[in-house]
Amino acid sequence: MGRGPVILLLAGEPSGDLHGARVARALRERWPHVRLVGLGGERMEAEGVELMAGLDDLAVMGFVEVAARLPFFWRLERRVRRLLDEGHIDLVLPIDYPGFNLRITAAAHDRGIPVLFFIAPQVWAWKAHRAARLARTADRIAVILPFEEEIFRREGGRAVFVGHPLLDRPDDVEGREAFCRRWDFDPERPILALFPGSRAQEVSRLLDPFMGAARLLRGGRPELQIGVARAQGARLPEAAVEGCRVVDDGRALLRHARAALVKSGTSTLEAALEGTPFVVAYRTHPLTFRIAKRVVKVDHVALANLVAGHRAVPELLQDEVTPTRLAGELAPLLDDARVRERMRRELAGIRELLGEAGAAGRVADLAVEILRERRAATTGASGAS
Repeated sequence: MGRGPVILLLAGEPSGDLHGARVARALRERWPHVRLVGLGGERMEAEGVELMAGLDDLAVMGFVEVAARLPFFWRLERRVRRLLDEGHIDLVLPIDYPGFNLRITAAAHDRGIPVLFFIAPQVWAWKAHRAARLARTADRIAVILPFEEEIFRREGGRAVFVGHPLLDRPDDVEGREAFCRRWDFDPERPILALFPGSRAQEVSRLLDPFMGAARLLRGGRPELQIGVARAQGARLPEAAVEGCRVVDDGRALLRHARAALVKSGTSTLEAALEGTPFVVAYRTHPLTFRIAKRVVKVDHVALANLVAGHRAVPELLQDEVTPTRLAGELAPLLDDARVRERMRRELAGIRELLGEAGAAGRVADLAVEILRERRAATTGASGAS
């Protein structure tokens, strides 16, 4: 393709930054001279993406929380639209991040710029008309959950299930002895893993009830060790996690934990892939939750349950997220061998449904396909005239 295309990559969250970096690397393998511009974080920047804004400004979640940042997002959207108007962008590649990326997708479509949407936002859960809109405005939708392909195809979209990007991770988790030595655990005693989230909003609402549940459980099980996963960039108050081990390697913590308490989100799929029995919990701003209850159209919140198609793991929301309720759901996963084995079978089934490794490469191949189609259409139109 000559000098290589100019591709606009748009990610607004830490997970999107990680997946965007892998896609950026795969695009460079296919086009060594590709120019990548857009929104993202340090990982995407390290892969050569020229950033217009970073994650500190972009990673905001919840109806109420986003409302407070609207002036910033309006200014950023105008900048991106001006970039589209300049006529140098060959392909727009949004990664999740609903709202902003859906508007940019429509803007690119209106300007005749092809769009490859990777990790379709879960608009099917709360605004069905947005699923139809995305189907109309994106040239391809690269979906990472198996049931999404049919949802978007029903709306007329060209959806392709590319497999879940979590499967692209190398299996380089250290063994139990080395892990316990590194993080000061006793390898002979069970570990309960806590995943209170990556955003400050999540940590502020979930860490205290998570810790309360862990301490209740340890009260009756003095051998129980508590490990708290610290996501990149997250701050955990020292007083809140006193007596626990704070671990920066969340995947290894899941691998070696007997059970886990996990905030709703991609972490539920990470726990499923590790085969660790777990409970899902989530709290958000009360007004955000009331709005969500009115508009969300799915039976489950946890991605693991959505993929399974039924309540494979317990999930507790909002006022249910109390130390007593959480401890009650976790206790059988620590103590009852039959309950643990039943859930492990459920998690193995979820793993099978998530596809095969190589999502980033498949997305890059779709980008090649779209731009070849565009070039062929342009060449054909020129020849016809």
